Amino acid sequence: MPDNPQFLGPLLPQHIAETINVSIGPSGENREYLLHLQDALEALSAHSHDEHIADLARRVRALDPPTRPACPSSIGHDLRKINSTEEQEEIEKDT
Repeated sequence: MPDNPQFLGPLLPQHIAETINVSIGPSGENREYLLHLQDALEALSAHSHDEHIADLARRVRALDPPTRPACPSSIGHDLRKINSTEEQEEIEKDT
């Protein structure tokens, strides 16, 4: 068994898919990452097919995407939308 403290041991594929479906990592939603990975592998060549990835992608596609706030990291923050680089430069000069 791997000695990584985050390794959970053997899990059922459906449990893995359900976890991927609702998880977010530094690169974004794990659901989106998995589906793009599977699409890229299939587009690469017939020999790049990975049955484990394909199975997880099928299971994740069968699940409803999670509902999330539009921008959860903005809750409680004073954020403003910047529409141009000129506006960004003005904001930086003001601070």
